[in-house]
Amino acid sequence: MLDILFEDEDLVAINKPNGLLVHRTKIARDADEFAMQMLRDQLEMHVYPCHRLDRKTSGVLLFAKSEEVNRKMQEAFMNQQVTKKYLAIVRGFMEDSGEIDYDLKRDDGKIQSAITHYKTIAKIEIDLPFGKHSTSRYSLVEVTPETGRMHQIRKHFAHIFHPIIGDRPHGCNKQNKLFLEKFGLTEMMLHAKEISFQHPLKDEKVVITAPLRSSFKKTLADLKISI
Repeated sequence: MLDILFEDEDLVAINKPNGLLVHRTKIARDADEFAMQMLRDQLEMHVYPCHRLDRKTSGVLLFAKSEEVNRKMQEAFMNQQVTKKYLAIVRGFMEDSGEIDYDLKRDDGKIQSAITHYKTIAKIEIDLPFGKHSTSRYSLVEVTPETGRMHQIRKHFAHIFHPIIGDRPHGCNKQNKLFLEKFGLTEMMLHAKEISFQHPLKDEKVVITAPLRSSFKKTLADLKISI
């Protein structure tokens, strides 16, 4: 049973679990469960995904209940009228805030502009040796992508040498191995915590938030980060 965060006659949002695909794709032939089909079965009605989340990313995932509402929401996303906020745990100490403006290449070779904003919520240094260092440093950041490219957040933080913990293949394999051995972590620490937009058919703003999953909370506790 999917966790429904918001529902009215036009829209429904779930807290997508880590590891669940939004819909069927040729890329992941090993999957037999999909958020769209599960939600259809749960609500006993057709739903349309308004946007996408990576399989490894948990958090707010929005669906429309009609083609008309889906079309309006697609336009809102395209016109950057939807704000999405993520939480990520990354390697190293981040600046207090900043912008990553770095073009990304699609699988077909096309270059796309991509901009990500971030704000650092917490920095922590723990007594965990890594390589030539006697301690390890990490940051919890709130991330707001201005554009919506595939794997944008993951690629952008890897580009500035602050990869997301647990990210494969864009992250740091040595850090991922350290977290697996030390904390038993097998998941990526990226969570879509909030989405906000003007309702497509009503004169009201909608803000939907998703609670953190247990593995994300555990990693925060392991790193002694409190929020």
